Amino acid sequence: METTSVRGKDVIVFGFALFAMFFGAGNLIFPPYLGIITGPEWLTGFIGFTLADAGLALLAVMATTRFNGDVNKMFERCGRKLGIVIACADILCIGPFLAIPRTGATTFEMGITPLFGNSIPVLAFCIVFFILTYILTIKPSKVVDIVGQYLTPALFIALTVIIIKGIVDPIGPIVDKPMIDGVFAEGIGQGYQTMDAFAAIALASVLIVSLNEKGYKGSKVKLKAILVSGIVACVGLALVYGGLCFLGATVSTMNDVNAVQTQVIVNITFQLLGSVGKSILAIAVALACLTTSIGLTSATGQYFAKLTNGKVTYEKVVLAVCIFSAVVASMGVGNIIKLASPVLSVVYPPSIVLIILAFFTEKIKNDNVFKFSVYMSLVVSIATVLTTYGVSIPILKVLPFESLGFNWVVPVIIAGIIGNFVPSKSQQREYVIEEA
Repeated sequence: METTSVRGKDVIVFGFALFAMFFGAGNLIFPPYLGIITGPEWLTGFIGFTLADAGLALLAVMATTRFNGDVNKMFERCGRKLGIVIACADILCIGPFLAIPRTGATTFEMGITPLFGNSIPVLAFCIVFFILTYILTIKPSKVVDIVGQYLTPALFIALTVIIIKGIVDPIGPIVDKPMIDGVFAEGIGQGYQTMDAFAAIALASVLIVSLNEKGYKGSKVKLKAILVSGIVACVGLALVYGGLCFLGATVSTMNDVNAVQTQVIVNITFQLLGSVGKSILAIAVALACLTTSIGLTSATGQYFAKLTNGKVTYEKVVLAVCIFSAVVASMGVGNIIKLASPVLSVVYPPSIVLIILAFFTEKIKNDNVFKFSVYMSLVVSIATVLTTYGVSIPILKVLPFESLGFNWVVPVIIAGIIGNFVPSKSQQREYVIEEA
């Protein structure tokens, strides 16, 4: 049956599903640690984190929905080949190289080890975790219902118990001043690490499959359904992030910047709820990571199946992702985070640029606006990463918004303006999705 209006029940299910798919390993790890190092300014850090995480994720899922979940079509105006490269990089980051393995590794370190010690081999656990992911992912049209109706409520309840206990009975006082400079920028950086903006680009296709199955037709009703669902998810994320940041701040006198990120929330939960807390946290971690793993694996499978025009099937991609992720997950969370940081610093800026420009694609007639902006963002982001390896590039320090982690913004705007006045060989095409 065709649906021309948004049903309330679907909004709740889709909103819960988005919340659960976004709320994975990094979302449990980073906010409590951020609360520790920002101390009395945890609210500022939380705002930066939420903007870089939930804010960008909502923009990304809306932008991708305008193109019916086709990431390549959304990115192609910067050049078809470059667009595919950036899209593949995004998908691989939230796929088998970084985010999906991190879900298995985090579940082991934060959920299994505190309960069972070293009695369970990490590789054996990761194999079981990704077998379960495979089983729950193999039917893409059922992913949203499985996650939204069954797994998310349990996840939210477990997190709510921990957070309310920590607010009602704080563990300790908050330190007098932050342990770092640039609290807002740190929040932005930690928000990047969750990779939720990349996840949103990919997860839009998962939602659209489910919307189609439920009879939603036409771009306007799909956009409205996902917008309202996205707001539901972002409000839920913001509430949980705020609670977790505050919990971190309440143990700031007992920790420092060298605190092990995966152990912070474990220790907090134990102090709040004792040994029972370990079990509650284990459930929360397992559900958060499993729901994210399901969503991201499904999105990765759909993307590469479509990219290869079905030559590589969805089922084969899902199987390959699960096998590869099980191996990478055995490396441990710390190693995965170290690997992710420079990669994300390079890939995020051009992705953000393309997400924002996607909302103006009908208004911008010249493809060089996209091309010049994206290439400039890549130049600045690569140069910034090089400075972390000891390469001196003085001009980066004088760029506006450098202290906030957005040193690429002004160069990108200038490059886009210049590109607008450089004639483009290609003609503008219709880039928004067709009414169906």
